[in-house]
Amino acid sequence: MSIEHKRPLTLRDVSEASGVSEMTVSRVLRNRGDVSDATRTRVLAAAKELGYVPNKIAGALASSRVNLVAVIIPSLSNMVFPEVLTGINQVLEDTELQPVVGVTDYLPEKEERVLYEMLSWRPSGVIIAGLEHSDAARAMLEAAGIPVVEVMDSDGTPVDAMVGISHRRAGREMAKAILKAGYQRIGFMGTKMPLDHRARKRFEGFTEHLAKSGVEIEDRAFYSGGSALAKGREMTADMLERSPDLDFLYYSNDLIGAGGLLYLVEQGIDIPGQIGLAGFNGVELLQGLPRQLATMDSCRVEIGRKAAEIVATLLENPEAQIEKIVTLSPKISYGDTLRRR
Repeated sequence: MSIEHKRPLTLRDVSEASGVSEMTVSRVLRNRGDVSDATRTRVLAAAKELGYVPNKIAGALASSRVNLVAVIIPSLSNMVFPEVLTGINQVLEDTELQPVVGVTDYLPEKEERVLYEMLSWRPSGVIIAGLEHSDAARAMLEAAGIPVVEVMDSDGTPVDAMVGISHRRAGREMAKAILKAGYQRIGFMGTKMPLDHRARKRFEGFTEHLAKSGVEIEDRAFYSGGSALAKGREMTADMLERSPDLDFLYYSNDLIGAGGLLYLVEQGIDIPGQIGLAGFNGVELLQGLPRQLATMDSCRVEIGRKAAEIVATLLENPEAQIEKIVTLSPKISYGDTLRRR
């Protein structure tokens, strides 16, 4: 699916939609002048519904663009996203385009604000994490008139183009490997997932496959805040105290998985004989652990590269025939914590 790259919206569009003059629209959007509350509300509602973003390039035509690509991600503290940025930069450094980063902290309302501000500077393209957005954010993306690439996920329908992996399939594949290795009493630890849609989809795929095989997760724990080794140690200790008979622990990311691994090694527990472990993301930083954690690579650098290639190609030739739906296939790394059978 793709959107037609239309002309950018103008004050006239908002004027026609709200039934007031362009001058009044301008006053409202600049928060200047004497405008009634009713008119202000009508104009702002029309602008939001259209996805209109004002042009902050002083004195420039509304159709002008700057050589910036807006890159909007949920976190910089999560090691996943700097690697996506690395892939983007590897491609764009050979062009006149420069990536500019905005961070949303997984909050839909913050994503709206960041997107609004970045689009107001008229970038040449947008690379944005995830497929789930508020109605207002989606309207802005659809009305931007520039290449838009949603990254990290392929379980859904993009605004324009998408590059990612199927997180539901990733969850299913890990569940399949765990069951094949003979583990049956499984605990899960992960982020509080209403706002982390990709972790939620992995969990859904994981539990769905277990259920089809007649296995249910016996214990689960969720945390908020950044992923950390200390959090993984703490959650693992608590879970095994509650459920000492578990024989496998599945973590929503490698960092908390690494914390759990360190705790189990300290306790002298046989890994993967007595208990197996697996995380997600394939974070290279963790290769120095005393045991290699089983995981699944989320193809981060490649996602960044392919997204940047789509933007750069479409900017050079808007009519270029390119693949705009790209689903990559991560593979399980069994490491030292998941038996192979």
